[in-house]
Amino acid sequence: MAVTLSSCDTVTTNQYEATALTTLTWQVQYSTSPGNEKQPRFEEFASNSLLNRNGEKPKEAVIGPDDKGLWWSKLPPRPSIDEVEQRQKPGEEPSKPELLRTVKYEMTYQQDEQTVTLPTNYDVYRQVARAYPSRKPLQLTLGVNNASVTKAEPIQ
Repeated sequence: MAVTLSSCDTVTTNQYEATALTTLTWQVQYSTSPGNEKQPRFEEFASNSLLNRNGEKPKEAVIGPDDKGLWWSKLPPRPSIDEVEQRQKPGEEPSKPELLRTVKYEMTYQQDEQTVTLPTNYDVYRQVARAYPSRKPLQLTLGVNNASVTKAEPIQ
């Protein structure tokens, strides 16, 4: 059995931005035996998204900042009972509509005259939000196969 370890590269940059795409989505769970369903079916209804950039308040922000410093769009329209029933299959019972909150984080930086955008996490987003106003250079730690940014640290 062979084990291959990929090293994680580091990049130093002073041109960067981090984004957090916040999305509110209404979802309904459909099940054939409520409370005891192993494989419920989920349907998504209306959703609204808002792009947060470097921790700054977006113009379209309605809700926030939340406990993580993120801003959110206005609520999407709640699905009506008619909409919920239209997607219902025979023998299924729908749950009450639930509002899902999801966030997708990305980091964009300059490396060797190229713009690189990679997925990242909340901690990196917050570090960029703190460093961005003063444009402090950051040392980025990249994940496996350089496919994500796992850490951002200011350079003193």
